[in-house]
Amino acid sequence: MTPQRNRQWILMRRPVGEIREGDLVLRADPIPVPAAGEVVVRNEWLSLDPANRVYMSDVKQYMPPVALGDPMRGFVCGSVVASGAPAFAVGAVVMGLGTWSEYSCVPAEYLMPVPEVQGLTRKDVFGQGYIVAPTALLGLRHIGAPRPGETMLVSAAAGAVGSLAGQIGKAWGCKVIGLAGDDEKRDWIVRDLGFDQALDYRGADFGQRLRAACPGGIDIFFDNVAGNVLDVVLGQMNLRGRVVQCGLISSYNDDLHGQSFKNYGCIVTQRLKVEGFIVIDWFDEYPAMFREVAELHRNGQLNWRYHDVDGLEHAVDAVKLLFQGRNRGKMIVRV
Repeated sequence: MTPQRNRQWILMRRPVGEIREGDLVLRADPIPVPAAGEVVVRNEWLSLDPANRVYMSDVKQYMPPVALGDPMRGFVCGSVVASGAPAFAVGAVVMGLGTWSEYSCVPAEYLMPVPEVQGLTRKDVFGQGYIVAPTALLGLRHIGAPRPGETMLVSAAAGAVGSLAGQIGKAWGCKVIGLAGDDEKRDWIVRDLGFDQALDYRGADFGQRLRAACPGGIDIFFDNVAGNVLDVVLGQMNLRGRVVQCGLISSYNDDLHGQSFKNYGCIVTQRLKVEGFIVIDWFDEYPAMFREVAELHRNGQLNWRYHDVDGLEHAVDAVKLLFQGRNRGKMIVRV
């Protein structure tokens, strides 16, 4: 009989611009054996996120970049099949930082048990609750600090994080305008998610259309994009407005090269708060966050959709869709 193997995506070359053929290769290796302090997880779900592109680049980031020749990094959910750590027994269901593999071998501290949350499936607890929902809810609470009646703008508003951030803003009493790049996405966030309005961010007249949609200015900008969109928005922020800088997807394929901003001075003149964050900054708030997200979901105030992909072999093609804006909901791979 052929020994069981572990298929995994290996980073062979750092992408220049868009991910190209040969940057990652799918390889079959022996199933790993955990060292002391490690566990092996048979992955059930793999989350695909904009941060994946950052991990591939040799730039300053919140953890070391993936080394060439190593398995690609990503968030996973699955069952422990071998353990060298007392924290997790074989059979435990966990989620956390793993690899684009059928089996992830990682330090136990990279993982947490998948909690039972009333009203949420295991897929939802992982796909929404582990990264997406806390990014939206905690980033908005700690940095955006919304007050009822304020005007909130969300970029990439039909994306996984943006769609939740906008709904949370509505639940907390804000007027919410979303930016999205095609008709279907704009219709969805207004019709199904309750955004007050949706705008196309493309075109030379974007600034004029934004001013018409927000005649009283913008108090909070939950930004997943940066680039030209951020520059335009800075020029329309209200005094003491807050920019929640969640992501920079417009520049990830440029390896985070700097961009020039015509309206950068508005940060000073309007006394703006512009703050970036990583959601693990508030990891201690996860238990309460799970309960809050589940309650909003049960009350119909927080809804989501998935872009499901079947098969680990399709992970690279799927992450490309994410950067082309062609996904329809949270991108998740059933390994």
